[in-house]
Amino acid sequence: MTEPRATSPIAAAISIDLRIPKTMRALVKARPEAGAELREVPVPHPGPGEVLIRLEAVSLCGTDLHIYHWDPWAQGRLGKYLPRIFGHEMAGRVVAHGPGTGAVPLGTRVAAETHLVDWTCYQCRTGREHVCANLRILGVDADGAFAEYMILPERNAWPSEGLSPEIAALQEPMGNAVFATFVEDITTATVAVLGCGPIGLMAVAICRFAGASRVFATDVMPHRREMAARMGSDCVLDGAGDVVAEIRRETGGTGVDVVLEMSGAESAIHQAFEMTTNGGRVSLLGLPSRPVTIDLNDAIIFRGLRVYGITGRELWRTWYKTAALLREGLDVSPIITHRLPLARYEEAFDLLAQGVAGKVVLLPQESQIPEPESTAQSMVNEGGAS
Repeated sequence: MTEPRATSPIAAAISIDLRIPKTMRALVKARPEAGAELREVPVPHPGPGEVLIRLEAVSLCGTDLHIYHWDPWAQGRLGKYLPRIFGHEMAGRVVAHGPGTGAVPLGTRVAAETHLVDWTCYQCRTGREHVCANLRILGVDADGAFAEYMILPERNAWPSEGLSPEIAALQEPMGNAVFATFVEDITTATVAVLGCGPIGLMAVAICRFAGASRVFATDVMPHRREMAARMGSDCVLDGAGDVVAEIRRETGGTGVDVVLEMSGAESAIHQAFEMTTNGGRVSLLGLPSRPVTIDLNDAIIFRGLRVYGITGRELWRTWYKTAALLREGLDVSPIITHRLPLARYEEAFDLLAQGVAGKVVLLPQESQIPEPESTAQSMVNEGGAS
């Protein structure tokens, strides 16, 4: 007697509603001013090499807040691209294939690698795709994920069956923390994480999970320090205090082996070099708001420090590491403090701006899908991108 064939997670995933409406709700940066508009816009058609994704969860990040507030960075970066659907930390189901796709089956839950690279430049051809010479960013240089549907190059879709939509969406920012942490081995190392926003908090959890001997964390906000302790930090310090002296004291005067600087604050960057032991390593992920002056001789050269600038995620090495950590039981769910429907985007951005939230996740599918006016197959037949 033949045993029944086991059903794979991807095969099981395709039993979803593949009906696709003509229009969708999307959060649009329409004008060069603060705020955004929730609009009814056409559902995009996947072009060659693209898939259409029905979005299930989209988390907010600092880039989204810059765009929402229309600060000088956003003005210089997006001024010529308006209107733009923004947002990029996403998870959803593939519901239609464009021409030349199909490697990711319909119904598969995916996350997005948000660095859109050309795959042909010198960096891409030498294994450094994350710093592509012609890099484009989802939600900045191309329409993004604050919507009910979005298109994505199939090559950028990361299958994420077995994860909830919210956790699947967190893989993109978590990848920043994974890259910063594992650029070198940290097993048995003493580590300090400076800045406990969501990525810093994920770094704390990763360091604890990966076998760091001691994990320090600093932040100026009390609720973030409390969360850092919850995520596994052994010693949590007020970033406004003399954290260098305290960490030196806690390490018997030697300092820490590794510093992960996640805040971008000028004071924290100086603290990072001062608290690192001779011959140690500093990973810089936080983005300063202005140029920072450092005495290279005393801070780095004479002390033999190794300094890494961290941007994005390595394709696809970081994604495999991130997936493995989640599969083996790393829990980053406590970082998600708010889940809101897309229509409550103003509340979501207020929470982010006030600094009183961890990760805020918007849920685009808060209402029933209208009666179908097209199908996945008809979209492929029509072809092209709208």
